[in-house]
Amino acid sequence: MFPGLDTLILANNNLISITDSQGTLARLFQNLRSVNLHNSGLSSWGDIDKLKAFPKLEEVRLLGITLLQNYSEEERRKLIIARLPSVTLLNGSKVAGERIDAERYFIRYHINLPDEELPDRYHELVTQYGVLEPLAVVDLRPQSRVKVEVHFEGKVEVMNIRLDQTVADLKKQLRTVVQLPTNNMRIYYIDQDMVKTFGPEEMRFSSRALHSFSIRDGDEIHVEPKTK
Repeated sequence: MFPGLDTLILANNNLISITDSQGTLARLFQNLRSVNLHNSGLSSWGDIDKLKAFPKLEEVRLLGITLLQNYSEEERRKLIIARLPSVTLLNGSKVAGERIDAERYFIRYHINLPDEELPDRYHELVTQYGVLEPLAVVDLRPQSRVKVEVHFEGKVEVMNIRLDQTVADLKKQLRTVVQLPTNNMRIYYIDQDMVKTFGPEEMRFSSRALHSFSIRDGDEIHVEPKTK
């Protein structure tokens, strides 16, 4: 019925669903390349899936639709890209190299749903990529506290130390443990993995930050009194 229609603008209206079947849409809009549904009332992923029926669709605009209100920006973009395999422009920006990442994200996003709730697109993508395990959450923030063994005169005590301190701060903390004034301490750091190669490292510079030693849980601090 609309064989020459290239662009369809249905933005800022009360459209709440697409009622025609995918077969009907494909027949009516054989050359539709771009559709704008900004700020419409679409509220179902089934409506988004129907956009796949347009055989030449390349561009979709879907900002402000009801369906996406409770999704994050990342979820919105990746889930739409994954559902619409022919789209190369989404909301005015190129999809470019995002597709593979979005499609793999789509699998992981839906993986824990019951079988009866999985969208058809999930099964299509699993055929392509396989069933993907959820990504591991890796905390890359630097460690802020560690547990070390403090050795002094044959005794061992486990201490929690903050790595944002300096060597001078550490000496103050050790004072109550070893019963020595800070100006009478020599302290040595022992990395359990590297001790055979490098031996103890004297912590001689008072202003040096502890994190610069790369101290980890289980490492040792040895305290000795200065000899006169």
